This record gives sequence, C-alpha cells and structure tokens, in this order.
Amino acid sequence: MKKLIECVPNFSEGRDMGIIRQITSEIENVEGVRLLDVDPGQATNRTVVTFVGEPEPVIEAAFRAIRKAAELIDMRKHKGAHPRFGATDVCPLVPVANITMEETIEYAHKLGERVGRELGIPVYCYENAAFTPERRNLAHVRAGEYEGLAEKLSKPEWKPDFGPAEFNATAGATAVGARDFLIAVNFNLNTTSTRRANAVAFDVREKGRPLREGNPVTGKIKKDEKGNEIWIPGTLKGTKAIGWFIDEYGIAQVSMNITNISQTPLHVAFEEVSEKARLRGLRVTGTEIVGLVPARAILEAGRYFLRKQQRSLGVPDSELIKIAVKSMGLDDLKPFKPEEKIIEYMLAAEEKQKLLVDLSAKGFAYETASESPAPGGGSISAYAGALGAALGTMVANLSAHKPGWDEEWEYFSDWAEKGHHLMDELLHLVDEDTRAFNKIMDAFGLPKATEEEKAARKKAIQEATLYATLTPLQTMEKSFEAFEIIKAMAEKGNPNSVSDAGVGALCARTAVMGAYLNVKINAAGLEDKALANSLISKGAEIEQKAIQAEKEILEIVNAKINA
Repeated sequence: MKKLIECVPNFSEGRDMGIIRQITSEIENVEGVRLLDVDPGQATNRTVVTFVGEPEPVIEAAFRAIRKAAELIDMRKHKGAHPRFGATDVCPLVPVANITMEETIEYAHKLGERVGRELGIPVYCYENAAFTPERRNLAHVRAGEYEGLAEKLSKPEWKPDFGPAEFNATAGATAVGARDFLIAVNFNLNTTSTRRANAVAFDVREKGRPLREGNPVTGKIKKDEKGNEIWIPGTLKGTKAIGWFIDEYGIAQVSMNITNISQTPLHVAFEEVSEKARLRGLRVTGTEIVGLVPARAILEAGRYFLRKQQRSLGVPDSELIKIAVKSMGLDDLKPFKPEEKIIEYMLAAEEKQKLLVDLSAKGFAYETASESPAPGGGSISAYAGALGAALGTMVANLSAHKPGWDEEWEYFSDWAEKGHHLMDELLHLVDEDTRAFNKIMDAFGLPKATEEEKAARKKAIQEATLYATLTPLQTMEKSFEAFEIIKAMAEKGNPNSVSDAGVGALCARTAVMGAYLNVKINAAGLEDKALANSLISKGAEIEQKAIQAEKEILEIVNAKINA
C-alpha cells in the first residue's frame, strides 16, 4: 500500500512563465512524482504548485524546486499583492494516503533541515510541523514579510528552525509545514438567491457571522468592552464558506473550503449544510468537488451513508464510492469519475501495471501453469488466504442482511468490514510475492567484475532474500488473522452458510502452510543464520496455531451441519 503525500509550494513569481516552467521542470524530472497543478497569479506575483507521490521522491522534488527558485528569483525585486518573505515562500506537506500526520511532520523536518544546510536559506516550520506553539500560525511566522526579515533574523527569539540566522537577500526565508488536506467543495442549492446561500454559509462556517443589533442583516455590529466585534461562531470547525451565484449552472451555491478534514469530514459538511438549508426552506441538490480529493474522504462518506441505511460496510471500495456519489449528489452537475477526481485512482490509472489480481480466474490459473517461475507458491498462498477472508466476509454480509436479524446487523457489518480489509491486504501480497521473487532475480543479474561490484551485488542479494522471506511471513500473519473472522461466522453467522465458513478455514490453513514453505526455502539463503532461524521459528508457531484454529472451526461447522 503506497504512502502518498502532497506538496503545495508557493513560489514568489507569477508573471514570468519561463521561470515558472524551469521550477516545475525540476519537479517533473523526479521519478515517482506527479505534477497535478500549476496556478500562477499576476496580481499576487505568486505561483501555487501542487504535486504528489511517495514521501522520499516528493521531498526530493520539493528540494530541487526550492533550489531552482533560489537561483532564479531575486526577492529584492519582488512586488506582489500577497504576503511573502521568500523565493519559495511556503512549502507545506499534506498526508494523502497510508501515512500519518506524525510521519508527514518528520518528512517536513527532513526537508527543512536539508534546505537550511545545503542552500543556506533560513527555514521556519509552521502549522503541525512547528516546534513551538507560537510558530504554528503562518501569518505570525511571516509577519514583517521580506522587508522586515533582516531585522527579524537579528532577534534571538526568531532564530530559524533550520539554516543560518543570516539574511539571504535574494532567496529570503522559507516556511516548511505539515497540514491536513484542504478540500474545495460547492454545495448546490435549489435557489438563485445569493443572500440565502450566504445565510447558510454563515450558519456553518467556523468564523460564523457578526452579532448585530436589531436587524440581523443590516443592524450595527455589536462590540465587547474592549471594542472588538462580537461574532457568532458557525457549526463546522476548520471550514470557510461563502454563498454565490453561478451563471454557468443558474443556481446559488455554498462554496466551502474544508481546511481540516479530520475535524470536519466531507460527509459531515454535506449533512450540516443540508440541515441548515432545510431550516431556511432550501434543499441541497448536489455537491461539486473542485480539484482533487484523497480516497479516504469519499470512502468515509460511503461508509457513513451505508451505516445510516443499516447496511453492511464490508463491501468493495467501488460500492462505497457509488454510495457516496449518489448520497451527496456528486454527479449532480457533471459525471463524477474517480480516476479524474480521486488522487489515488488518478495515479493508479496512469501507472497501470499488469497485475496478477487483475486477471480472470482462468487467466490466473493459466499464468500459474505456464513455464514462467512466477507466480509461484507464495502468490498462490496469498490468494488462498484472500479467498479464506473473502468467504468469512461473505458469511458476515449475508448475516447482516438476513431478515429478522436487523438488530445484529452492526455486529456482522463490523466483521465484514474487517474481513474485506484483510482480503485486500492479501490480494496485494499476491503480486508482492512475485515482486519479491523478481527482486532476487534482479540482484543476481547485477555486474560482478570488480570487488566493489561483487560487494554491492552480494548486499543486494541478501536484501532481496530477506524481503522474499518477510513477504510470505506477512502472508502467514494476515492469513492467520482470517481465522478470527471465520470462527465468529461459524459460531454466530447465518447457519445456511456455515459450510462456506468451513471452506474459508481450509483456505486460510492452506495459505499459512503454503506461505511457510516459502519462508523456509528463502530463509535458507540468508547469511545471518540467527535471523533466519528466528523467522523460521516465528513461522512454525503461526503454522501450529493455524492447524489448531482450523480444527476448532471444522468441529463447529460439522456439528452444525450434523445437528
């Protein structure tokens, strides 16, 4: 499962496309990175760039772009409407998939340290990457802008987090941060009134609306004892919103930026806007996502709406997406295409590889039977484990929807969701085992003419062998986890499907034992015998537990069949 982060650097140049193209070329030249958007602004003299990829390539691309910007942009000559204090003004990293905010912060610090050390640019860390609470707020960090930077750097309290406390006249300073994903979304209303759309927007946005005397629209804004305006906060944290009319569609919308999807997920925003609209006699007819979203935002929405329907959540991602699209009206104005709107799906569509799991059942069998050594026993074991988890999930889904069992649907849904996730992990291991085998073949194919080449080849072989041992061991672990689901379904699931649970146990046991054979044969090639013996011993323990688990489940299954 790839870890993905997004990077959104802002460069202090928005008019000279030649300079902008040179900077973005640095990003595009890094393998494993996809440039998503380049948005230059004439008035701000600033360009916002968005790219995504796995963490290491992303921070490499960010570093190269920052370096190129420092070469081409002279802050002494910069004028623009937007606050700024450096050639690369800000460079936030955003977790997209399979990575935590804590990990993203580590990468932000790694990038900041390298920029400061190698480029001599003062670096301040902000938002989640800030080392102190005072530096979380970007506006505070950037206060004084470029013109006040020399004086700021002379103050001990403004010593940069990385890099020299010296004024870099041409490059200025850079703020490196880590923040949550920002979703730009418009909620379509069955009205043409901008004022009414604004009213809904003010109801929900975090800032809210000013408290007025008398008339809530035209009355004088109330102030506190210190003369500060009093505001009534809205209901959605981490959101900004406004109402407007769209000529293209002939409707009013609530236009919203969700700046923290952990605080306010997309489906929560939809539900709240829908409710506030209803209270004002309006209706949300659909939702328009501007730009891209991470898959988790749509999948979480799908799970939420399935839960409201009291339906099992243990379904394919494609079904979750369909439910989210129809529930929020994401296709109200135009078709919603996951490969164009969801980051992970867009990347997958462009990087489409020939995967074993994408073959038909017949194609998979024929490919296995061919003279090619891969797929082999490791991939087959992972697939057997996936089938075991799939059968347990099937029983859970059938049980969740069994007439008369409505009160227990959530119990079975939880098991189905767990089983579906486990099945996906094992399907991933089907191809991962083949990739592990290919790594060994690649390592053996390395040159060995010189002593240095021999040493590098030997090291590569050992690393590939260890990986080829750990992969089937992971298959064993994941396949063993399937027994918990299968046993629960054999005991409490739909009795008409108890035989399916039994077959699931047989598949899981086969997966564990088959993968263990691969652990042992690959571990034999490790020079670190203590490590090899440790891995073999761990596998033996899992195998014995699997044999016992299968026995217990089959006893339950046969007892129910013979009852």
